Amino acid sequence: MDIDEKLMNEGLAIAPGVVETIVSLAVCQVDGVAQVGAPSLSNSFASAFRKWHPAQGILIMADDDEQITVAVHVQVFYGYRLQEVAEGVRGAVVDALYGQVGIEVASVDVFIDGIQFPE
Repeated sequence: MDIDEKLMNEGLAIAPGVVETIVSLAVCQVDGVAQVGAPSLSNSFASAFRKWHPAQGILIMADDDEQITVAVHVQVFYGYRLQEVAEGVRGAVVDALYGQVGIEVASVDVFIDGIQFPE
């Protein structure tokens, strides 16, 4: 079951990608997060033409027990403690989803896919 099916079962219809966008915006506000999603040539190329989707790098699933799990891929600025950034991401995701959609999150997996250095 995906998140859209779970929300439909609760009588709430949200357009595809809205929940992922909520998560993405919350994660981007965490100190130390440089970007949501893994670095790649295709992301750079797509962002040059403004076709990059802000929810890229986020996967949200609801299991059979109606537990929501979230996986977030991020890049972190150099100089930040990775454990603290990951904890901040987890808290931001849980708070955003509960506060804006009213759903509780069972787990948030944070994948740090890269470090960005100052230019």
